[in-house]
Amino acid sequence: MAKLDVEEYNDMIFSRINNLISEYDLIKENELIAVALSGGKDSVLTLHALKGYQEFLDFDLVAISVDEGIKGYRAHGIDAAVNNARELGIELIQKSFLEDEGFALDDIYQEFKSACIPCGVFRRNILNKTAYEVGASKIATGHNLDDEIQSFLMSFARGDTIKFSKFGPELDVIHPKLVPRIKPLWNTPEKDVGTWAILNNIEIHLDECPYSHLSLRAKIKEFLNVNEDAHPGLKKNIMESFQKILTFENDISTNLNECEVCGEPTSSNICKACEIKKDLVS
Repeated sequence: MAKLDVEEYNDMIFSRINNLISEYDLIKENELIAVALSGGKDSVLTLHALKGYQEFLDFDLVAISVDEGIKGYRAHGIDAAVNNARELGIELIQKSFLEDEGFALDDIYQEFKSACIPCGVFRRNILNKTAYEVGASKIATGHNLDDEIQSFLMSFARGDTIKFSKFGPELDVIHPKLVPRIKPLWNTPEKDVGTWAILNNIEIHLDECPYSHLSLRAKIKEFLNVNEDAHPGLKKNIMESFQKILTFENDISTNLNECEVCGEPTSSNICKACEIKKDLVS
């Protein structure tokens, strides 16, 4: 196999990301974009890509990392986040479950069918609150094409059509206190992200979360990868099918309230984070 040219590969990756940002108008002039930076390959590429996009548009960047409290796993991710942010000259705000919620994920995961349930709830909650506090217009996440397909299939399997509204490179503003998300890697395959990191010798967190094997996402990811190898182009076809389906789902909307306990946006009277914390102390 011919050796990949780093410069050509980088041009391919960043052109695709830049074109997506431009096509969907993901970032506007003078906005402050908060990058959810875990230190993994996807979030690190997102940070580098948006730093590069500042050459074409005047906007500001800040990064936010969240330490969930997973012993023997999270520390290297935080190191990678710190070092990449420092290298690019981007401010990094460090948060943690322990400081913000009063417990580490390791302390509570046994109470749930999957550790991914409380992890996702509290990580999203902390990211949103932090981004809102610093005045960010949007949160940029590292969701790639594979992540998007997995998320859609999970919602499809559960019959959770409300979550179909979260599909796409940009989420609309649906509540003043809920900072909308953008996904600059939305049409970038996970394999391409990994190749970029390796070719450029980028410091990233490569370890697999010790809790991930318990999740439905892990099972769907394995299913998709096995069948993509057997039938190349499968993921691309699924993605295109989802986009066609969603043209009939554009009337889906969610009315949000403010949590009666903490004041954060929620579709219920009490947000999921406060529900979980109530159950943990009862």
